[in-house]
Amino acid sequence: MPLRDHFRSPVNDRHTWDALHAMWPGNIVRQLFDILPAGYVSAPGVHFGKDFEIDVSAFEVDEPPTSGPIADTSDGGVATAEASSPTMTLETDLSDQDEFEVRVYDSERGRELVAAIEIVSPSNKDRPENRRAFVAKIAALLRKDICVSVVDLVTIRQFNLCADLLELIGGADSQLVPTPPHLYAVTLRSRKRPKRLTLLDAWFYPMTVGQPLPTLPIWLTSDLRILLPLESGYEDTCRLLRIA
Repeated sequence: MPLRDHFRSPVNDRHTWDALHAMWPGNIVRQLFDILPAGYVSAPGVHFGKDFEIDVSAFEVDEPPTSGPIADTSDGGVATAEASSPTMTLETDLSDQDEFEVRVYDSERGRELVAAIEIVSPSNKDRPENRRAFVAKIAALLRKDICVSVVDLVTIRQFNLCADLLELIGGADSQLVPTPPHLYAVTLRSRKRPKRLTLLDAWFYPMTVGQPLPTLPIWLTSDLRILLPLESGYEDTCRLLRIA
């Protein structure tokens, strides 16, 4: 069965995208149970970031607070130093990011993280700061020699986070120019070399609505690889959710 567009009619008339994103990591874990060699385990991770409507008036006062003595609770006395005012105060958005992922651990090496499979959500792509945060997370994992796979089914945001990552680290991929596809799956791994620059390997697979999903290589070590068929896990998830 082909990839659906989970963000437009007719699919999203009856099913929300977050149902697929929430259930798919668990199904990938079920797949990996039969694929991972002895000594490796996997676990799903699902976290919905929350946007809060804050009543600004709750933080406004008629007059700014004045600095005063700071109570010293150690001996009941009063400190003579006054509280200093901040040199800058600004409004910012530090809300949590959506996370839909599967992590693979080497249980024989103290549950060391060796691979991560990240499923992109709309909020990961909707604003520059969110895209930067997602790309920074992937770069941090790669710096630790963790294999990272990214699966992007989001049809309503025309950005390619893999291209953003390569721009961050000063690289390029001929498949991503001049117009990077916004639906894709990719596996990335880093290979450190003594006294030389690190190598970044990428297995990039453009995806299209109406076509099957690819099979991704997942590297557990520099020499040990498994193959994860995205299509079968995706179809099983759609079947359980009754997504036609």
